[in-house]
Amino acid sequence: MDQREQIGIGRYLVRHARPEDVPGARSVMLDTFYGEFGYGYVPEWHEDVVDLRRSYLDHPRHALLVAVLDGEVVGTTAVNSRGPAHPPHPRALADRYPSGRTAQLLRVYVRPEHRRHGLARVMVGAACAYAAGVPGYESVYLHTNVDIPGAEAFWRGLATEVFDARTTGEHGGFGTVHFEIPLPAPVALTAASAG
Repeated sequence: MDQREQIGIGRYLVRHARPEDVPGARSVMLDTFYGEFGYGYVPEWHEDVVDLRRSYLDHPRHALLVAVLDGEVVGTTAVNSRGPAHPPHPRALADRYPSGRTAQLLRVYVRPEHRRHGLARVMVGAACAYAAGVPGYESVYLHTNVDIPGAEAFWRGLATEVFDARTTGEHGGFGTVHFEIPLPAPVALTAASAG
């Protein structure tokens, strides 16, 4: 997805974030940390959220995609060039997904009242298409907390599990599972295929 493009999904639009989207995107992220994850903002995990513009909009290899309804940001997905850090993640994952060569998907959140419209799937497809067009990326990596309702089924439908960390105590015992999505993006999603 080019930075000028947008994908329509019913009344929603998925597109690259603009400066005016930053407060709404941050709100979606913080509400997710506090309301859904239950542990709130953790600086060592969420430092990118403090300055989304610097972290994503101003960085040539990073991206922030948003789902928008009537000008309001209702969903987010981000891409950055950092692989998983060791610690807290296992050394083998940090070695397999090195920073600079790995497009990490993160901040894939949709406000609860806007779910079940295909927004996350379209944002992830657009993020993967973006990563496929950035020179130097070799894979798309992500990790998720499968204790969040719907997260595990969603990612298993799009990605391949590479490590189940639920038994390791990683991230303080949260249900962390690591996934990979191959590059180039498996399917370029369009409004017609988003259903």
